[in-house]
Amino acid sequence: MMPSRTSTLAALAVALVCDAALAQLRIVTWNVTNYTSNGTAPSNSRDDDFQTAVYGQVPAGLVLAGRSMSPDVFIGQEFTSQTAVNTFRALLNAAPGSPGDWAAAPFVNGADTDSALFYRTSKVQLLGTYVVAVGSSSTDNQPRNTMRYDIRPVGYATANASIGLYSVHLKAQGGTNDGGRRLIEAHRIRDSVNGVQTNGPGSELPAGFHYLVAGDMNITTSSAAEWQAFVSAAVANRPSRFFDPINTPGSWNNNGAFRYVHTQEQTSNMDDRFDVILVGAGLVDGSGLDYIGNASIPYRAYSSSHNLADPNQTWNDPNHSYRAWGNDGGSFNVGIRTAANTMVGPAIAQALINSASGNGHLPVYADFRVPARLRTAPAASSVIDFGQVRRGRPAPVMNLTVTNDGDVARWTSAGIATLNYSLSAGPGFAAPAGLFVNTAGQARQHAVSMPTATVGAKNATLSIAHNAEAITGGYSAYMLVGEVLPYCLADVATEGSADLNAGPDSYVTGSDFDAFIVAFFSGFTTTDGALLADVATAGSGAPESDGFLTGEDFDLFIQSFFAGCP
Repeated sequence: MMPSRTSTLAALAVALVCDAALAQLRIVTWNVTNYTSNGTAPSNSRDDDFQTAVYGQVPAGLVLAGRSMSPDVFIGQEFTSQTAVNTFRALLNAAPGSPGDWAAAPFVNGADTDSALFYRTSKVQLLGTYVVAVGSSSTDNQPRNTMRYDIRPVGYATANASIGLYSVHLKAQGGTNDGGRRLIEAHRIRDSVNGVQTNGPGSELPAGFHYLVAGDMNITTSSAAEWQAFVSAAVANRPSRFFDPINTPGSWNNNGAFRYVHTQEQTSNMDDRFDVILVGAGLVDGSGLDYIGNASIPYRAYSSSHNLADPNQTWNDPNHSYRAWGNDGGSFNVGIRTAANTMVGPAIAQALINSASGNGHLPVYADFRVPARLRTAPAASSVIDFGQVRRGRPAPVMNLTVTNDGDVARWTSAGIATLNYSLSAGPGFAAPAGLFVNTAGQARQHAVSMPTATVGAKNATLSIAHNAEAITGGYSAYMLVGEVLPYCLADVATEGSADLNAGPDSYVTGSDFDAFIVAFFSGFTTTDGALLADVATAGSGAPESDGFLTGEDFDLFIQSFFAGCP
């Protein structure tokens, strides 16, 4: 079972975003088939094809016309050296249409070919590179290193806005103990995401980080023990696990029902879902940093039947941003079609074939929303001072503005999570109740007030409970201060009312004077039994009722009446 969705708005937004978002966080994984380099550029006959595959534009007339794969993070497998990594980074930066801001994580040379990470510096920070498990040629061990690259979107600073990216190239099908060797690596990754040091300090995932695993898994069915080691909830003492964001289990090998998710082999025989991105629960919970798609719905190319065998199906499932780039579902058990390719068109399709060097894989990508950012106003101080106000007067109001300050220019509004928040004011103050939801860039104003029914100094906290991962201005808590003064003692009547029992109205007018004189000389009492003209304590002149009418009451009232009350 998938984690429950916590945001209806997020789920509804999926259909508007999938394959339409242009600047969200896009993560791609690609086994580039034994990529080598002699240190010069171009040094590989496939370099131009890689550039076209990554940045070539889909031709007019297709659903994705004018768009390209254009990832922000590139998790690669089968790199042979640091020189190869340097060359591939250079070709990404030099490709027509590239923003030219690609960097590479430190390369770690291990047994066989290796993983590499490339990332756009304007979109992502690299936090660290770690060897989670060491590969070897032994049939009792995994064949290649498992790498983890920790990243964080630019503009964020918390663990919960960070992702640990595990790159894998599991043992190929066939040979001695092939399933067992894949299972070893799956177990080590599962241990790592649960905080276990699998290869010394740093190999464990930092607390609070999101995580995903991506790469060439060489797994043919979801019933395989190594697949279950990633996704099963039944692994003892290892509660953190992975989820398939497209929720598409099955026996994928040589099965046409899964032709839309096959990734291997594009030159001649598309029949396997070897290349996969699996994600942690926090990336499919509908809040904060999150997969753009509905992970509770299996990937079904869109049709009314949601049946992959339906000839009216297409690759363009609006429930998901996850795609096998170049696979339009029209090439089961043959190479991907080129001239008739409805996803990427002929040029990109041919480049994907050429880049495989005779036996390879398609890239797979998934899009992610970055978290909301909180901005509040006033921002100059964390103290909101309501000043002094007389009891019974209208409650003073201060306006608090709350904004989802996600960087729309960097991520687009569709690539930023909604800001969910609520307000809570301490004793003596009032704030609007309920849950508020701001889309990226949206600002909402709230009236925070200090009721005047209770006399005395007020001091409390206004708290903003929110799901934002960064505060870019203002505060998530304010100190509220103010004071409610007693009624003005000259305010004894309601203006214009003949009913003396109506009581004070927070204004000092002739009605107060008239009411006091009548009450003083007649002993008229209010309904609560207190003398209306009893405003002073006998013998002290203090402004306090004592149940007697004396000259002090008269004198104090006259002084207050002519002095006025604030």
